[in-house]
Amino acid sequence: MPLNETFLLLVLAAFAAGMIDAIAGGGGMITVPALLLGGLDPLSALGTNKLQSLFGSASATISYARRGHVRLAPLLPAAALSFAGACLGALLAASLPLDFLRRLLPFLLIAIAVYFALKPGLSDVDRERRVSPRAFALFLVPLIGAYDGLFGPGTGSFFMLAFVSLAGYGVLKATAHTKLLNFTSNLGGFGVFALVGSIHWKLGLAMGLAQFLGARVGAGVAMRFGAGLIRPLLVVVCIGLAARLLWS
Repeated sequence: MPLNETFLLLVLAAFAAGMIDAIAGGGGMITVPALLLGGLDPLSALGTNKLQSLFGSASATISYARRGHVRLAPLLPAAALSFAGACLGALLAASLPLDFLRRLLPFLLIAIAVYFALKPGLSDVDRERRVSPRAFALFLVPLIGAYDGLFGPGTGSFFMLAFVSLAGYGVLKATAHTKLLNFTSNLGGFGVFALVGSIHWKLGLAMGLAQFLGARVGAGVAMRFGAGLIRPLLVVVCIGLAARLLWS
């Protein structure tokens, strides 16, 4: 495949990933395999993916905040913990065996899909909180952030599950809050990958612009249709990601 054609296809893949990720997470399911198929080595694919995904998660965060679905200031301490967790996870990535995570992740994603498919009463209405805001921020947020830095696929789905099942958020509100925490975990992982020089900057920035535009479209669709769209798409994304991981 000619280089220019590969570049264009990767940019288009980033636009599609931005749309899907803004609604239900899982954009990396599209971009990481696309980067590998485009000829990047695994480390460069992960680093370049972190760069371009920053644009998508930032775009979605801005869109949700402008419409009042997330207040950024109260969430900043949790965002900082997500960033710190991702930095630690990325630093550990080179020294820890990831085979166990690769084998376990598909089954965790299937469990998330089953939860959102079968759990009665899931809507855009908030429900009773099961853990305190402090416990949520101090333990769950950095743990999921560390996973994003260490491995990555499904991070948005894990944040969504935590917000809905433990923080009691409605589905749309959970999606909006997930985007900020996912942005800061992406930022932490990106920082570590940038330090070790494993990023294709020109490609990553071009894909980032496409992600930004795709995420604006996706966030608008999510805010229009709410849980009626987010819930089934999240199920499909989780099952799709699990199937791809099992196949690989």
